[in-house]
Parts: sequence; structure tokens; C-alpha cells
Amino acid sequence: MKKYEVIKNYRNDDKLRASFNDLAKKTFDLKFEDWYQNGYWGDNYNPYSIVIDGKVASNVSVNKTDFIWNGEKKHLIQLGTVMTEEKYRNQGLARQIMVEIEKDYTEADGIYLLANDSVLDFYPKFGFKKAKEFQYEKQVMISREKSMIQIPMEDKTAWDKLEEAIKCSVCYSSFELTDNSSLIMFYVTKFKRKNVYYDEELKVYAIAEIENGDLLIHNIFSEKEISVDKVIEAFGKEITGVSLGFTPKDKEGYSVSERKEEDTTLFLKGNVFDRFEQDRLMIPLLAHA
Repeated sequence: MKKYEVIKNYRNDDKLRASFNDLAKKTFDLKFEDWYQNGYWGDNYNPYSIVIDGKVASNVSVNKTDFIWNGEKKHLIQLGTVMTEEKYRNQGLARQIMVEIEKDYTEADGIYLLANDSVLDFYPKFGFKKAKEFQYEKQVMISREKSMIQIPMEDKTAWDKLEEAIKCSVCYSSFELTDNSSLIMFYVTKFKRKNVYYDEELKVYAIAEIENGDLLIHNIFSEKEISVDKVIEAFGKEITGVSLGFTPKDKEGYSVSERKEEDTTLFLKGNVFDRFEQDRLMIPLLAHA
């Protein structure tokens, strides 16, 4: 097995970033260039890549994701954007990258990743263990009219206003992503442009999806804490069912069940996660990198 150098911290290298984007497009139909050009690709997201003949041949990205877990900050990292050019697969490149990452992040409290079904035997070799996630749901009866207004996320002005709200927000979750607005803005500026809502009276933002009376709230952001029930009610009487994309601090009234996503398995590493299943947590939907 040939040993290659692992290249990192190269987001400002136009040539390597373009090659990284090309491989991401080919592998996931996803590009990060607009995220970079819009100024949201910061120090938290760091591709670790093996470069062959000037092009990214294999990659595992590190995303630093600090969490507030029951009031205490935990320094976690998430591994993602795991990809290898087809002609270089099965040559141990991803393994070499994983070894390099582990050398660099010995002081992290824990590491997590979401793997597809084709690589479930790979991560246990590095000490990762499969884990269950839990989602919170409930049925509701709302009598009031909708006061949540959809806010189009089509320009930098709207993005900056939301990002400031994210940075100043109180925690709504017992397992809350913190100090990483850039990851949430990745979703807002790409896939969730039509899923941002604001209630003027409550002074609260919500990133949410509505389909056939079912409301999925990805997250809530406000400077002062608002009852989650009030936020739900602000979506109006057409809502009959609610699912949360995060673990609520107040779980009263919710049913909880194991969350299962097709072709996706959560892997955890580190003693910090010993209570993850016991506390019935989920990785927030907007914290997937």
C-alpha cells in the first residue's frame, strides 16, 4: 500500500478547492463553492484529502461541532464528505486519512459521523460504535390563525440577519449545536431557502417544513426563550402534527421513538457519548455535515 501525504487547510487554494468540489459533485451531486464564495466556509470545516497528480483522490472532512449538552459545552468533531475517486477505491486511502485525523484530534471530547450502508464495516475498525437516535413528535390542535411569515432567503441581507439571530439565540435543545452558524447557513443558502419563518410578535425564527398538516421544525432561534408550544401555535390551525429536528429541553407531551433514516447509520466514538442513547438524543438535523 503506497503512503500518500494528507493535505489539509486548503480551502483558499482555488485549484484544490475546485478539485474537491468536482469530486463532491461526482460523488454526492453537491458543491461547496457557493458556500465558500458567500463567506460561510470557515475554519470549522476542514477537508483532509489525498491529492494525486494535482487532484483530490480521496477525502474525509472534519467539521468542528461544539455542543451544549445539558448546559455543559462539549468539543465534538463530525466526519463527513467521505469520498474517493472511483479509480483509487479499495487502496486504503480513506484509512490513511482517518489515521491522520485521529492524530490531530486527540483532545476532542468525541467524534461522530453518519455513514451509508455500504461502509458499515469500515468505521468499527477505528473504534466507532453504532448508535440509535430518538425523535420527538406530538399531535396538536391549534385554534388560532398563522402568524409565522415565510422569509425568502435569496440574498446576503436576509442571510446576515438570520445568522445574527442564530449567533444571539438561546438554546432550545438539551443537545444544541453552538458556535457554528456557518453549518446552518450551508443549509439555509442552499436547500432551505424557502423554509425560514419569522414571527414578528414573538421575535423568533424557525427553520421548518410543512406538508399536509405535518410540521417539521429543524430549529428555533430567538434572543429570549419562547415556549416551543407557542412557536408551534404560530404556524396556525392547519397544523395537526409536529416533529422536531432536535432534542427538546422540555420533553413533556411528546412521544419519542427511534429515528431511522434510509441508508444512514450513526456512529459514535468517545466516552462522552456513553449517555447518548440513555438521554434519548438525536444529532440535530441542521448539524449533519
